Amino acid sequence: MRLTAVLIMGTITLFVTSLLIGPAAVGPGESIAALVGGDAGALTLVMREIRLPRALLALMIGASLGLAGAAMQGYLRNPLAEPGLIGVSGSAALGAVLAIQTGLAASFVLGLPLAALISALAGVALLLLLAGPHGSSLTLILAGIAISALAAALTSLVLNLSPNPFAANEIVFWLMGSLADRSMTHVWLALPFMLVGLFCLAGLGRGLDALTLGEDAAAAMGIRLMHIRYLLIFGTAAVVGAGTAVAGAIGFVGLVVPHILRPLVGARPSLLLWASALGGAIMLLAADIAVRVILPSKDLKLGVLTALLGAPLFLHLIVKTRREPE
Repeated sequence: MRLTAVLIMGTITLFVTSLLIGPAAVGPGESIAALVGGDAGALTLVMREIRLPRALLALMIGASLGLAGAAMQGYLRNPLAEPGLIGVSGSAALGAVLAIQTGLAASFVLGLPLAALISALAGVALLLLLAGPHGSSLTLILAGIAISALAAALTSLVLNLSPNPFAANEIVFWLMGSLADRSMTHVWLALPFMLVGLFCLAGLGRGLDALTLGEDAAAAMGIRLMHIRYLLIFGTAAVVGAGTAVAGAIGFVGLVVPHILRPLVGARPSLLLWASALGGAIMLLAADIAVRVILPSKDLKLGVLTALLGAPLFLHLIVKTRREPE
């Protein structure tokens, strides 16, 4: 309970801080009044159409990635698993790249996120086709790796053959991940998919706890392993696909956050799910605040910062694990 209270307070604090951070030199009281009251003209527009969507997306995407990462690691019983393992993020990125390259993103305001979502759904369909209804966890991992590799290769091919250097430049920057210049339209587009994904993943706690004893023991306890598998795939695909569609590729959140919080919840997957959701929200809110404070004139990308923070921390966790006695 104490950990939950700390995480909730941290999330609320960073969410409010995110609303107050920006290039305009406006006091906290005036900013909140403009957001709630709505009578401050341009400041109200800034608060409601620029800062609020950015903070909401950081909260939604961070929580989704943290929850999906904990669920994936619990199901596969592998601490190295992460949400992008099943190839959804790569598939969504490919769809977005094609939208930019073909000009769909420029001609239609929702062209890019919709193309990314459609491509993510296609990736899920291919994953289920390759893994099969009764395939093992290893088959699922291998199918996800194959889809990710194929999507990455096709994305590189599009960049390689792009005749327009401006489109190629836009693709590269989009792939770095960012929440800048997002609106409430992006929030409303991603929200239904994320709610469906969260609903699927939230009910996995009991099954994941049972899986810690092994698949045979879980089946003997009445756990429907196929049901858990489909909920995991569709839930992860929904949240990761929606997040990638509106913000680009943002990595390491779903990988690192469960690692940090696992010792604090007694390594119980059911408790780790919601702790990781709050931890993911905290990590992404903090990272998005940092990109606005560190080199604000250089447009530091959110995905770049999460990788710079997440990779060394993950390496530290690996070294720490190696030093622990078996």
